[in-house]
Amino acid sequence: MQTIHRLTLEDALVVLRAAEAEAERIGVRQTICVADDGAHPIALHRMTGARLTGVEIAIAKAFTAAGHQRATHLFNEAPNGPALPGNEAFGIQHMHTGRFAVFVGGFPLVHDGQVVGAVGISGGNGEQDKAVGAAALSAFEELVADAVPA
Repeated sequence: MQTIHRLTLEDALVVLRAAEAEAERIGVRQTICVADDGAHPIALHRMTGARLTGVEIAIAKAFTAAGHQRATHLFNEAPNGPALPGNEAFGIQHMHTGRFAVFVGGFPLVHDGQVVGAVGISGGNGEQDKAVGAAALSAFEELVADAVPA
């Protein structure tokens, strides 16, 4: 038997608000998606002025990070990124057409050694998406550190 941890809407909103606050701080309009461990969106927010295309992109990044249990940018980091040409997962993004993202902006949410969800960030450049993702991850870590076991 194992204990399964689940994100609640309240948890997702903490992560989403932290991401939004960082996006505001650095002056970029983002779309933020928080998904559960099954890669299904729990909370989605497109900031005023964020690109319309960011919605599907943020959802895809969260889907990939939750479903594949790794940050999306790790697929393409040289020299050993598995999705780079010549490497073992080259073309993996074609397996879940329109849902699998192999670029910066998807980050798994890990608690007690298990991926309990993910956050997908879309709208900035790679460094901006990483900064917003780092704020989201930091808020999640604080949230679970403050949680009292049931």
